Amino acid sequence: MTLIDTFFNARVMGEAAPALLRGLRNTLGLAALSILCGASIGLVAALIRLYAVKPLRWLAVVYIDVFRAMPMLVILILIYYALPFLGVRLSSWTSAVTAFSAVMGAYSAEVYRAGIEGVPRGQFEAAAALGLPFLLTLRKVILPQALRAVIPPMTGNCVSMFKDTSLASTVALPELLNEANDSQALYANPSPLILAALIYVAFLWPMVRLVSVLEARMSRGRAH
Repeated sequence: MTLIDTFFNARVMGEAAPALLRGLRNTLGLAALSILCGASIGLVAALIRLYAVKPLRWLAVVYIDVFRAMPMLVILILIYYALPFLGVRLSSWTSAVTAFSAVMGAYSAEVYRAGIEGVPRGQFEAAAALGLPFLLTLRKVILPQALRAVIPPMTGNCVSMFKDTSLASTVALPELLNEANDSQALYANPSPLILAALIYVAFLWPMVRLVSVLEARMSRGRAH
């Protein structure tokens, strides 16, 4: 067989495409929900770490450090396979969303923390001089500036999360790569894997370029 027949077989790709599109829907849904939940969790964790009472700050630090240190695969396995021994049974979808959201939240928390700490301290002092309450200062003055600064690293986190969804096959969730692997076995041909790779590139390349553009704009803004 030629290289084209082995890796770029149009017939095999065409027959495998419906299964891969089903997997893509799961991948997109899983990534979107995990990113949304994780970004929200990360913001709350960052605020707790920075401004809550010391016991809560320590809990936030432990959460952030543990979930950044543990491999995603281990977290997935613990949630899906270990929790039933404690009487907690979660579906494949719920387990995957829980694991990805927790990890996304931990990484996002550090990004948010850096963004908030990057806002000049004088902003707090100016808001206090105007009589603004602390929470209103955060919402109206600090967070809008911090969130603009964290867009590039958060976009990078989203790209990583999208790629990590391929691990959801560990908990029997039929995402894109899982469907590609099944199609490869069915047709005894790796072309479905190549098609899955092309789909990943088609969705992630614009996001990767967006990160570079945003970082360049931020650099120019700091230079001025």
